[in-house]
Amino acid sequence: MNIEIVTFPETKVAVIEHRGAPALEQESIRRLIAWRIENQLPPSNLHRSYGIHYNNPRKVSPAEYRVDFCVAVEQEVLKNSFGVINKVIPELHCAKARHYGSRQNVTTAQYLYEQWLPSSGEQLAEFPIFFHYVNVGENIQESNMITDVYLPLL
Repeated sequence: MNIEIVTFPETKVAVIEHRGAPALEQESIRRLIAWRIENQLPPSNLHRSYGIHYNNPRKVSPAEYRVDFCVAVEQEVLKNSFGVINKVIPELHCAKARHYGSRQNVTTAQYLYEQWLPSSGEQLAEFPIFFHYVNVGENIQESNMITDVYLPLL
């Protein structure tokens, strides 16, 4: 697996905060997509899609599971009926690795935590692991999904 050490730039994001069972994520994602459509922010290099994963769904109860689904934006998010709010992914020093395939089990994240990090000499930063969903949309087949995984480091 190719792992790069990169500086992720500070990125303003529009966010849907998902709290609860991973099985209910699609409802949160649908709200974010509806907000994107209403605000004419199609997936692109300018409006990248991210997921900030605060914990591992296999290690916490469904009630404790937490992820922010995000869209990079240039403007502040106005109050809206979708529940989309403003946040910022700060500039971060990160290990970055690319995952190919299903986003239901991003094994690259597990690899970074369990195998790469202990032997790297690096230490985790306070910010959670996050994913850049490189290609999104209803026509993307699971086998063609590309996800860049960012593990924040000190």
